[in-house]
Amino acid sequence: MTEVRPTAATSASLWERDAEIAALTQAVDALCADRSSPGTVLVLRGEAGLGKTALLAEARRIAERAGCTVWAARGGETLRSVPFNVVRQLLQPALVPMLPDQAREYLGDRYDIVGPALGIADPGARQADPQGVCDGLVSAVRRLAGREYPLVLLLDDVHWADQETLRWLAAFVERLDDVPVLVVVARRPGEVSDESARHLDAVAAVARPLGTLSALTPEATAGLTRATLGEHADAPFCREVWAVTGGNPYDTVELLAKVRDSELEPVEARAGELEPVEARAGELRALNRAARGGGLVSRLEDLGVDATRFAWAAAILGTGITVDMVARLATMGRDEALRCAELLRDARILTEPDPAAGPARTGELEFVHPLIASAVYNSIPDALRRAMHGIAAQIVTDLGLGAAAASRHLIQVHPDDDQELVEQLREAAREHLAVGAPDAARRCLERALEEPPLPDAHARVLFELGCATLLTAPATTIAHLRTALTLPGLDEQARIDAVFRLSQALLHNDQPDEAVRTVETEAARLPDGPARLRLQAVQYMW
Repeated sequence: MTEVRPTAATSASLWERDAEIAALTQAVDALCADRSSPGTVLVLRGEAGLGKTALLAEARRIAERAGCTVWAARGGETLRSVPFNVVRQLLQPALVPMLPDQAREYLGDRYDIVGPALGIADPGARQADPQGVCDGLVSAVRRLAGREYPLVLLLDDVHWADQETLRWLAAFVERLDDVPVLVVVARRPGEVSDESARHLDAVAAVARPLGTLSALTPEATAGLTRATLGEHADAPFCREVWAVTGGNPYDTVELLAKVRDSELEPVEARAGELEPVEARAGELRALNRAARGGGLVSRLEDLGVDATRFAWAAAILGTGITVDMVARLATMGRDEALRCAELLRDARILTEPDPAAGPARTGELEFVHPLIASAVYNSIPDALRRAMHGIAAQIVTDLGLGAAAASRHLIQVHPDDDQELVEQLREAAREHLAVGAPDAARRCLERALEEPPLPDAHARVLFELGCATLLTAPATTIAHLRTALTLPGLDEQARIDAVFRLSQALLHNDQPDEAVRTVETEAARLPDGPARLRLQAVQYMW
C-alpha cells in the first residue's frame, strides 16, 4: 500500500498509521454496506502518547463522513470508582435530551432496570441485581444499535474504565452476531488486574486486533519536525529529536512546540559552538523533560501560585472542568480563574475539548493529555489533595447531585472521626446498590469504617457492608456479619436479616453445616412469633 504522507496540519499521532486507518475505514465500509452483517470489535493497543486518541478521532471523522451515528466515551484515572461512568458518557448524549416517555419508549421494557444505572431515571428503594442491570444494558444497547444503524461506538482509555462499564462491555461484545455495530476500543497494555483484566481479556478474545502501536521511525520524526519547524530543519537535528523522544508522538509534538516557543534553531549547530551535537542534544533533552513528570510540575510552578492552584483543582475534578467549578474549588474569583485558564491553555496544559473527539461541551476544559492530568494530580501534596476532595464533595452536594456523585471525593478525605461523613457514605452506598453497583457501595462502606463510625452505628455499617459484598466475596461477608452480630446497634429485624444473610454466605462458602447451626442458634434465642418462624423456615430450607 502506498504510504499517505500527512500534511503539517495532520495530527502527529497519525504519522505512520496508514494500516490502522485503512482497517478502520474498511470496518466502517463493511458496517454501512450490509445491515445484516454481524458486529465488529476493533482493539487499539499502545503505550501512553502513541496516538490511540488521535486514531479514535480519525475513526469518528471516517464514520461521520460515511453517514454513521457515532457515540464516544473515555475512561479517566481518577474516575475508576464512579460506577457506570463510561457507559453513561456513551449513551447519555442521546438519551438525556429526550422526555421521560420518549426515553422509556426508546429503551423498551428495560427502562426501569437500566434508566437508574444510566442516570436518566430515579432509582428505586430496593437493591438492584447487578447481573440484571448488566443484562438490561446489553439488551438496551442492542436495541439502540438497531434503531441508530449504522452505529459506531468509540471507547478510549478503557484500562481506566469503571468496573460496571467493563462488565457491560464484555457481555455486549460477546453477543454481536446479529447486531450491526462497530465497537472500537483503545487501551494501554497492562494497567489493569483482577476482574477488570478478565473483562478486557473477554473483549480481546472476540475482537479483531489492530496490533500494538509502535513509536515513530526516525524518518517520520524528521518529516514531522520539518512540517512543524520548517524544511530548513537539518538531518542531525531531526535525528536528535527522535533520539530524545524515542519516537513517541506526544513527546515529539510537545518537544517541537517548545523548540518553536524557545526560538531554538533547528540545525545541528550555531556558529561558534564547539560541540554542536552534544550541545544541541542537551538543549533538546532539557526541553523534553519539561513535558512530563517533575519537569511538568516545575513548568507549572513557573506559571505562579494561582495557576498551580487552578490546575490542581482541575485535576481533582477530573471531568466536567469549567472555570466556575474550578474557581469554587480553588477559592478564587472568576476573573482570576479566567486568567489562570488562559495561562494554562497557552502552556499546553489545559485545552478545550476536541469537537472531533466527541459531543461539544460548551465552556468545558480538559487536560491536553492524560499524562499531564496524572502528573498534576500526583503533584498535589497529600494533605491538600484530601482537603480539596472534601471541598469538591461539598460542591457536588450543594449542586444537588446526590451522595453517590460526591462519593468519589468522600472516599479520598482524610479520616477524622466525622460522623456526618459516615452518614454520607452510607447514603452513597444505598444509592450505588439501588443502581446495581455493589463494588462502589463496598468502597464507600469500607471507607466509612476508617472514620470510624460511633459504636451504635458500627454494627449497622458492618451489616450494610456484608449486604454489599454478600455472594461476590462470601468469606469477607461472613467476617463482616459475624462481627456485626457481636456488637450492639442492630434492632431485632436487622439482626434477623444479618443472620439470614450470614447463613447464605456460609452456604455459598461450602459451609452448609455451619449455615444451619447459625440459623438454628438464633432461632432458639427468639420467642415464638413471626421472626422465629422465618428463621426456622430458613433452617429447614438449608
